[in-house]
Amino acid sequence: MAPVTPDLRVCFLGDSFTAGVGDPEHLGWVGRLAARSARAGRPLTAYPLGVRRQTGVEVAARWAAECAPRLSGEWDARLVVSFGVNDTTLEDGAPRVAPERSVAALDTVLAGARAAGWPVLVVGPPPVADAAQNARTADLDARFAELCATRGVPHVAVHAALAAGPAWTAEVAAGDGAHPGAAGYAALADLVWPHWRAWTAEADPPPSTPTPPGGAHR
Repeated sequence: MAPVTPDLRVCFLGDSFTAGVGDPEHLGWVGRLAARSARAGRPLTAYPLGVRRQTGVEVAARWAAECAPRLSGEWDARLVVSFGVNDTTLEDGAPRVAPERSVAALDTVLAGARAAGWPVLVVGPPPVADAAQNARTADLDARFAELCATRGVPHVAVHAALAAGPAWTAEVAAGDGAHPGAAGYAALADLVWPHWRAWTAEADPPPSTPTPPGGAHR
């Protein structure tokens, strides 16, 4: 008799990159990662929760309401969080969100997920076709990595590798200046894959019905 595969459910929180904007195959990195995970024997229910133009502050404001109904229950429930590029976009000469607020937004999600018993994997923000913004984004991601190290949460840095890779940069330049096509998203999924494999190979948490952030389970 084949072993029973644990019921894995994962919310992917983020912005347009999490939604796979620009991919003509409509998979993005999330769909490719989920498909590869299933082929490797770790199938899952993936909930892509990316919203275009949203900053980390906006993601943190909605995360609990969106994740609680999808993750609360007796299964292996997890979160993948990825945002930051919109935070570093300039508006009226200043970033839309100050770095300190972006870090605080991520910490809000990490704290809430920890209270609910949901493991988190953080994927850093990717580069765009703007060198000055990329410098701000790389700095923000370094702050994210420091926070994750403090909180004991795995962090996947993808910015430098994507910036140095022809697939991502070429497709971003040929597109809208921010989003790649299929090859670029495949490159991002490849970077996340070894971290994903190690993260999902960890012992499954005991079945439970965690209390959703913000209130009692209903």
